Amino acid sequence: MIWTASLAANIGTWMYTAASSWLMTSLSPDPLIVSLVQVAASLPIFLLAIPAGALADIIDRRRFLIIGEAANTAIAAVFAILVSLDLVTAAVLLLFTFLISVFGAFTAPAWQAVTPQLVPKEDLPAAIAANSIGFTLSRAIGPALGGAFAAAFGIASPFWINAASNLGINGGLIWWHPPRQRTTRLPAERFAHADVFGR
Repeated sequence: MIWTASLAANIGTWMYTAASSWLMTSLSPDPLIVSLVQVAASLPIFLLAIPAGALADIIDRRRFLIIGEAANTAIAAVFAILVSLDLVTAAVLLLFTFLISVFGAFTAPAWQAVTPQLVPKEDLPAAIAANSIGFTLSRAIGPALGGAFAAAFGIASPFWINAASNLGINGGLIWWHPPRQRTTRLPAERFAHADVFGR
C-alpha cells in the first residue's frame, strides 16, 4: 500500500516538475528565469539533506512524514488554486517550487529510513529494489503525463493531480503503524548535538 501510494505521489511530483517548466516559459521566456525552476527544485535537497537525515534519526519518523507530506499536499493545493485563478507570476512559481522541494528534502531521509520497518528483514533487498523501480518508473512517465494533461486539460491540471496524488501517501502513513522499537536507556539525541557534518 505504501509503495503504490508512493509511486502515485512521485508521478504527481514529476508531473509538477514538467508543468512548472512549461508554465514558466509562458510567464517569462528569459532562459535564465526558466532555468531557475530547476534551481528552486534542486537547491533544497542540497542544503537540507544532511540536517534532515539527522532530524529523521531523532524524532518519530512516522509522525514526521505525516506532517511533512500533509504540508506538501496543502502547499501543492494552494499553488494549483493560484494557477487555476491565473494569479501566478514567475516569482510565485519559483517560491512554491522551492517550498514543495523543501518538504521533499526534509522527508527524503525519513522515507529511506522507514523501509526496514515496512518489510521483514529477509525481504529488505527486494523492497529496496522495488523502491528504485518505483522512482525510476515515476521519473519516466511523470513528465510525459504532465505534458499530456497540460495539453489536453490546461496547464492547471498537472498541479491539481500532484496535490491529489499526495492524498494517498497521507492516508497510507496514517493507516500504517510501525512495530514498536526496542527501548534504550541512552538519553535521547538532540539535534544541536547531532553529528551533522561527520565530525
